[in-house]
Amino acid sequence: MRPARVTSAGAGAAVGSAPVVLVAHGSRDPRAAEATRALARAVEAARPGTTVLPSWLDHTEPGPTGVLRELAAAGHPRAVLVPLLLTAAYHRKVDIPAAVAAAREPGPPMDVRITDVLGPADGVVDAALLTGLRRRLAEVEPGPVDALVLAAAGTRDARARGSVGRVAAALGARLGVPCRVSYASAASPAAGVAVAKLRAAGARRVAVAVYFLAPGLFHDAVLAAARHAGATAVAAPLTDAPDLADLVLRRVDATWSTSRAAGPEQHNAPAGDPAGAFSLCGVVRRSERAAPGDRRGA
Repeated sequence: MRPARVTSAGAGAAVGSAPVVLVAHGSRDPRAAEATRALARAVEAARPGTTVLPSWLDHTEPGPTGVLRELAAAGHPRAVLVPLLLTAAYHRKVDIPAAVAAAREPGPPMDVRITDVLGPADGVVDAALLTGLRRRLAEVEPGPVDALVLAAAGTRDARARGSVGRVAAALGARLGVPCRVSYASAASPAAGVAVAKLRAAGARRVAVAVYFLAPGLFHDAVLAAARHAGATAVAAPLTDAPDLADLVLRRVDATWSTSRAAGPEQHNAPAGDPAGAFSLCGVVRRSERAAPGDRRGA
């Protein structure tokens, strides 16, 4: 296991200086892990004095449970955990709470708060997210376009797909053009199909905004299919865009603010979390599960 970069907590460490643990999905593609590390560095640079540690649910070490245990052993009384996810599906509802619960089992008590995902929270699309998507588009397509496709990873969770639709609507409204959603897996249409339909409807310049946090096989597939279908440009993933680092810190600040009002045991669980999600005593890596396809894109 790759050790987390954990330092001892000073006496009476303030809430504002609590370590931030980023939790990414994980991928076999090494570019994805490096993107998460780059984001951790960007967040740390944006808020000097705050320790920011990356972790992954699968494929890459360390996992969030190990990082939290190391923080507790180093004397940190609290931490805030940020899901690097764009929808609040299975990973946010089950895997991450289970990882937090597992971290508490053998060690000293630790106050761990889990933020909202980076996608829409309570139906609201954060301005920093839209700015980041626009920034990536402008890097590859500085001129006007007739239509957009928002390419997302995909999920079977209907609410999660609804949140992707809200982002597409907000981005299209911001740029004054129609914006259609596409998915790389688990849902339709695919990016190439969405581009082709917009072009068939009369759009001559169709660009693809990428609703991914990191590069990898999904982005490679979207890039190839969209270009083949006639897209004029395909954006890069958000990765370490300054807007994404800003969004992470907004989530951190909002979590501490609401936690003070809610009390230490609320843990900012999203609506619909299964009862007892925070009392689970173990966490299983995705590679050990019987049916990984059931949670694809969550």
